Amino acid sequence: MRSEGTVTPVAGGGPAPARFVALGDSLTEGLGDPVPGGGWRGWAALLAGTLGERPGAVELVNLARSGAQSADVAERQLPVARELRPRFASLVVGANDTLRAAFAIERVAAALDRAHGALSADGAVVLTACLPDPGRMLGLPGPLARPLARRMRAVNTVVHEVSTRYRGVHLHLAEHPWVTERASWSVDRLHPGERGHRLLARGFHTALAGARLPVGPPPSLTLDGPPPTRAGSAVWMATRGTRWVADRCTDLLPGLLALALQECRYGVTGSGRRLDAAAEHATRTALAALVDRGGGALGKTSGSAKGAATMAG
Repeated sequence: MRSEGTVTPVAGGGPAPARFVALGDSLTEGLGDPVPGGGWRGWAALLAGTLGERPGAVELVNLARSGAQSADVAERQLPVARELRPRFASLVVGANDTLRAAFAIERVAAALDRAHGALSADGAVVLTACLPDPGRMLGLPGPLARPLARRMRAVNTVVHEVSTRYRGVHLHLAEHPWVTERASWSVDRLHPGERGHRLLARGFHTALAGARLPVGPPPSLTLDGPPPTRAGSAVWMATRGTRWVADRCTDLLPGLLALALQECRYGVTGSGRRLDAAAEHATRTALAALVDRGGGALGKTSGSAKGAATMAG
């Protein structure tokens, strides 16, 4: 049974078009890039119009949903995506995992490997991206930001390794200069604004062209909506932002405060690198557990990662 998704139809008649199926969370849903009358557009819609041998040759089905974590993508979105038999698929997820108290890199790795492997086996060109650090984007103080940065590094390491394993098209988004520019982000500082979505679509277009895959002219960087303002930021914080903070206070904040205390304690003793080492070990172990169909693995580390990255940062 197919669940609902946002479908961008192609113009004209003729044979059924190829499909670009977008999986993920609010970043791919398009938050930060509103359209007149309500709803979101986003980078996936901007990119879809440039895919294929001719304009409008590829239909977009956007399955991404706000708040989705890697397990949601693998368990709910992936089965629908596979039914659609896409020519292109995007798998951009992981930031929400880092913002949950129950974060565990081994679960993230297993979900991403399952989704990427299945889509690749079906013949889809799979797009992935390394994501920027949410603590940095929110401007959190060091003891709170460092545990989130550690988690994001772990997720990005897994995304990169899994994409390499299945020969996907990977975008090093976290390293792009525009990521640090305030003008590229929406009022919530967690989602790109229209400019950011256009730059993200352009980045994927460049990566696809570099892989010699069929694309047309790149997405335009000309804005058709207003840029974010300070007044808009205040309105967002007074409405949706307050609810977001409250939700995180009941889920992430207690665990994050514990991580911050641990961060300070290790910092005082000069042994903060031990936290980095523990997170790196957990990531290597999670990758080593991903056994491919031929019996090989992504890593050489033995042992179990059980609970290693759940609250260790």
